[in-house]
Amino acid sequence: MNWIGVWAIYLHEMDRMKRTIIQSILSPVITTSLYFAVFGTAISSRISEVEGISYGSYIVPGLIMLTVLTQSISNASSGIFFPKFLGTINEIYAAPLSPIEIILGYVGAATTKSIILGLLIFATAHLFVPLDLTHPYLMYSMLLLTSLTFSIVGFLIGSWASNWEQMSLVPTIVVTPLVFLGGSFYSISWLPEFWQNLSYFNPVLYLVSGYRWSFYGQSDVNIYISLLVIFSILILSITAITIMFSKGYKIKS
Repeated sequence: MNWIGVWAIYLHEMDRMKRTIIQSILSPVITTSLYFAVFGTAISSRISEVEGISYGSYIVPGLIMLTVLTQSISNASSGIFFPKFLGTINEIYAAPLSPIEIILGYVGAATTKSIILGLLIFATAHLFVPLDLTHPYLMYSMLLLTSLTFSIVGFLIGSWASNWEQMSLVPTIVVTPLVFLGGSFYSISWLPEFWQNLSYFNPVLYLVSGYRWSFYGQSDVNIYISLLVIFSILILSITAITIMFSKGYKIKS
């Protein structure tokens, strides 16, 4: 294993975050703060509590998951797509690096960025609402698992995409609607029975509910089912990326 090469890619990607800190860090934090201000303040005056939890506090896990999911995909997909688009990927292909080493560098950096962003939003939430962590170790573990899983998904998208339209297709058409319809801002118990049953087919629901359980010890679905779903997505993502680099599909073979 060429750990020096992996570390070089990792540091390069982390340095890119420093150069684009407004877009990478400040923009998501400010956007999430606006969600807190609008939903946590304006709507909480009409919806005081959800299952004994203040509405402002209730939406915090969902907002963190919303940002971590979307940013994990965005960071990883852009990390591999930009070198392809600019042609600088050839420098990486010319280096003594295997596909798994390239993946480790890019996915590791995207995962780190998402964890940092999730922790910053968690800290920012304390400025708006009171928060108590019932299961802190599970919260941090789920943050790590979610960041890693969807960074791999993002790398798959960035490797597959041949143009800007393709790169934005899956996040815009698939991921974003699933995140907003995954119980980030509400409990599915509020929905009519038909929409409740339909929501159970949304994998993001299990991530948001599991993360909410780590905060408050209660959620819309069983925590063990939530963990099973996130591990299943992780295994599927690893399987897909293994097949991709074993076939040499758009990655150095």
